[in-house]
Amino acid sequence: MAFTAFSAQTSAAEPAAKRRSPIALFLLLPGILYLILFFVTPLISLVITSFQEPDPVRFGSFVNAFRWENYVIVLETYGEQSLRSAGFAALATLFALLIGFPLGYFIGITLRPYPLLQGLALVLVIAPFFISFLLRTLAWKQIFSDEGPIAGVLGALAILPPGQAITGTAFSVIFGLTYNFVPFMTLPIYATLASLDLRLLEAGNDLYGSPAVTFRTVTLPLSAAGVMSGTLLTFIPAAGDYINASREFLGSTDTTMIGNVIETNFLVLQNFPAAAALSLVLMAAILILVSLYVRRSGTEELL
Repeated sequence: MAFTAFSAQTSAAEPAAKRRSPIALFLLLPGILYLILFFVTPLISLVITSFQEPDPVRFGSFVNAFRWENYVIVLETYGEQSLRSAGFAALATLFALLIGFPLGYFIGITLRPYPLLQGLALVLVIAPFFISFLLRTLAWKQIFSDEGPIAGVLGALAILPPGQAITGTAFSVIFGLTYNFVPFMTLPIYATLASLDLRLLEAGNDLYGSPAVTFRTVTLPLSAAGVMSGTLLTFIPAAGDYINASREFLGSTDTTMIGNVIETNFLVLQNFPAAAALSLVLMAAILILVSLYVRRSGTEELL
């Protein structure tokens, strides 16, 4: 009898679910159309462009083809810039983590009893977003210039050799990447630690755990999701960044990253197949690295 009643309820619920499905599809339709228009369509166009070959009739033009050699050429030609981009992005992510985690811990846990100070500290972290990315980077170029205060102090202390510039070096590019993406690391860590139950930390102290042991066994594992999110939000844009490494800002020809190569091929050389192939290689490499990193850390739900 109970089974019959359950079957009747299930049968009655199925038509209701079917009636609701068109409404759900209708509500999802704007988002689906947006993704198709602004993500899927450009991606397909990029793939088609990456296989194009030069037009034998019109110089500087390209025709649709299946020239897979474009990928081999760009990998052989720009392998050094690709490795440099990965190295710069990894170092910038590491330094951003070393800065962002203590900052997120301070705001999320230490300042939790003081909401006013906590809000003020959050505003200070977010404040750089109110200034243009380009202006912030250009300001550091002026600070690091030969006539700037930092070069003057380092030169007076004989730390910076005469004639040695700070800008145009790997240090200045990594510094710029770290500075610009520290908020992307700090905010996810803060969000995770701000919701952390402080009684767990108190339990660690009650069990005679030292602050270091409590941090390693309680705080760090519970903040892993924030660290992972911050790492992804920092590494992915840093790997494709072309502002900091540009000669007009903090970089030079010796610090060229893959983003600068893509920009040059698109806007200067107008070698669209090479630029498209490099863009797809960069996306694929980042996707593989991120997937391996996330799966190894045991937080697959972030994918």
